[in-house]
Amino acid sequence: MTERPSSPTGLALGSDGYPAAGGVARRPVGADESARANRRWWDAAAPAYLAEHGSDLGDVEFLWCPEGLREDDAHLLGDVRGRRVLEIGCGSAPCSRWLRRAGADVVALDLSAGMLARAAALNRSTGIAVPLLQADAGALPLADGSVDIACSAFGGLPFVADAGAVLAEVARVLRPGGRFVASVNHPLRWPFPDSPDPEDLRVVSSYFDRTPYVETDDAGRTVYVEHHRTVGDWVRAVVGAGLVLVDLLEPEWTPGRTQNWGQWSPERGALVPGTLIVVAEAAG
Repeated sequence: MTERPSSPTGLALGSDGYPAAGGVARRPVGADESARANRRWWDAAAPAYLAEHGSDLGDVEFLWCPEGLREDDAHLLGDVRGRRVLEIGCGSAPCSRWLRRAGADVVALDLSAGMLARAAALNRSTGIAVPLLQADAGALPLADGSVDIACSAFGGLPFVADAGAVLAEVARVLRPGGRFVASVNHPLRWPFPDSPDPEDLRVVSSYFDRTPYVETDDAGRTVYVEHHRTVGDWVRAVVGAGLVLVDLLEPEWTPGRTQNWGQWSPERGALVPGTLIVVAEAAG
């Protein structure tokens, strides 16, 4: 039997370069287990993920979602010039470099050292240096009221067990009137197969089943976790954190965009939403 190659994290890699799943389950997963698994998974997956999606993400671009919505066009954050901005789940930090180029004072945060290593390399190659911080989104190492804007483009929130705790941290570090914008997997994706083919738009599980999706390695160890919340769950989490909900966006597919991205595709995007964007503000 041919052994799978492994990453420096010790996770076996599949032929596509991503960590290989030995098994898939649906079961409860706590915050610590989620964080450990997803840190290792993203450390191992960073090269394959950026090889696959790096050209779309760009080095100095702010892409909100696979539908192709960009901050250049959306203006969800408002005028960022001179504002203190925190990006949560920055990955290779193209959004943070876009913000820095737009005149913001940025801090880019991620759980994954593998992603942050790529971010540091791109800081050097682009000449746009943003401070990089490795930390858990549920325990932001920033002072109360120290941030004007917080944002997250598919960064962290789908992978945390306690979204309410993360949102409470966001509310804590935002200044009164500060803005928070985050894009996440649209909850409607959950009951359908993970396929870009519109022929696969059939309900295979309950929209209301919040049991996390878990991948394990050949030894049964948890290597990847994704958490599901309904639209109502997201609204209650935002309000429960003391934030004021301003808007919920469901971006439509950008005309002329042809890229498939996992479950997202032009054909499927014409039928159902794939992304939910939460726009909120700190009270005051």
